[in-house]
Amino acid sequence: MKTAITPTRAENFSEWYQNLITAADLAENAPVRGCMTVKPYGWAIWELMRDEMDRRIKAVGVQNANFPLLIPIEFFNREAEHVAGFAKEAAVVTHYRLKQIDGVLQPDPESKLTDPYIIRPTSETIIGEAMSRWVQSYRDLPMKLNQWVNVMRWEMRPRMFLRTSEFNWQEGHNVFATHDEANKDARRMHKLYGDYMREVLAIPAIMGEKTPEERFAGADHTYTAEQIMQDGKALQAGTSHDLGQHFSKSFGIQYLGTDGALHHAWTTSWGTSTRMMGGLFMTHSDDDGLVLPPAVAPYQVVIIPIVRGDDTEGLNAYAEKLADDLRAHGIRVLADTSDMRAPDKMWKWIKRGVPLRVEIGAREMDAGALTVTRRDLGRASKQTIAVADFVASAREMLAAMQRDMYDAVLRRNAEMIHNVGSLAELSAALSAGKTGFFRLKYDLTLAPEFDAIMEQYKISRRCLDDADPEYVFVAKSY
Repeated sequence: MKTAITPTRAENFSEWYQNLITAADLAENAPVRGCMTVKPYGWAIWELMRDEMDRRIKAVGVQNANFPLLIPIEFFNREAEHVAGFAKEAAVVTHYRLKQIDGVLQPDPESKLTDPYIIRPTSETIIGEAMSRWVQSYRDLPMKLNQWVNVMRWEMRPRMFLRTSEFNWQEGHNVFATHDEANKDARRMHKLYGDYMREVLAIPAIMGEKTPEERFAGADHTYTAEQIMQDGKALQAGTSHDLGQHFSKSFGIQYLGTDGALHHAWTTSWGTSTRMMGGLFMTHSDDDGLVLPPAVAPYQVVIIPIVRGDDTEGLNAYAEKLADDLRAHGIRVLADTSDMRAPDKMWKWIKRGVPLRVEIGAREMDAGALTVTRRDLGRASKQTIAVADFVASAREMLAAMQRDMYDAVLRRNAEMIHNVGSLAELSAALSAGKTGFFRLKYDLTLAPEFDAIMEQYKISRRCLDDADPEYVFVAKSY
């Protein structure tokens, strides 16, 4: 059966994903190695994701701010454990001007910086320095800050939306008077991410704490939301860190307590990025292109006039009127009145994943009817209904699609989680080509034999099972 995307997921999942990005017109590789240019349709998806995440972050008392892109290298030297996690990925600014030498622009040797700057891979250090000045007494606490920025981590194996040298994200940094408050906050943000992925992205994440071997450099605890892709691999989609007092002691974040004494504060950090977009695309899409949950679809409905004959103007006007009626109900809609052939329009919006595709021909216009198809169900969902009934029920159709997409992933995930009782059983399953998440006793992964299995099959510990922390999930990952 012919598909819009080739190869199919079953034939080559990695290549299918790359071709999906192109077919849906989401992004392209940039002239800068390891970076991407996000195109308008892709950015519209990110804006919807970002705006809803921002609303939820602010709802728990966090304020947005903005901190410098360049971080003094001296700041990183104050937090050696943290820096070790990013040193190999750090991009360093060493000069402050260019000079034409032998007809070629290059860094002016005389402009070499005495102290180089790091292009931010994350902002714990520079925000910690600011907090050391902004926090003076217990009255300043808790302090909750977030920023929406781009960061850079030099990526050796780039893949659009999943791993790029430059990407966009939000990073939150909170400071508290006690460890109990800080840990509760890290868990609260962890839950916020899980709720967001479930309710907005229609993705059920595996929620748990990272093992000591995998936790964020400089953290006491790292909580993660792990998504299962259609090929069974894991994608770490959002993390929340209890940083203890590591950064407060390194940067002197102290407050005057009610007892009149100075105390080091307790800090947290938490973040999600455009990586979630890659997870969104890989989780829901099919061999014909993108499949978007209505909550993050730039257009929730696209109306395609099927023009046969000369009444192009009348049919287009009718489509625009329907679009206005739907907008009045709070629906994001586009009437595609371009001069493309109707089949080309259909495939364009199928590949872009628009949730509801509406077709109207002259006969339907005369009858006050339309034909609507759900993107996630395809041809099986195609139905002809009265225009008035569709306008009245479109929001519920979108809500049903959002729920159904979540339930479909939940069922698929259940088939991809495997309980194993020993390392021998794990090795046998991997050797047989079994994919997905493997759940086993955490203690088993501390044996030297597990290191050999990790190396051979390129798996890693993803997180402890929230329901029973004696168990851990392991999987291949992106």
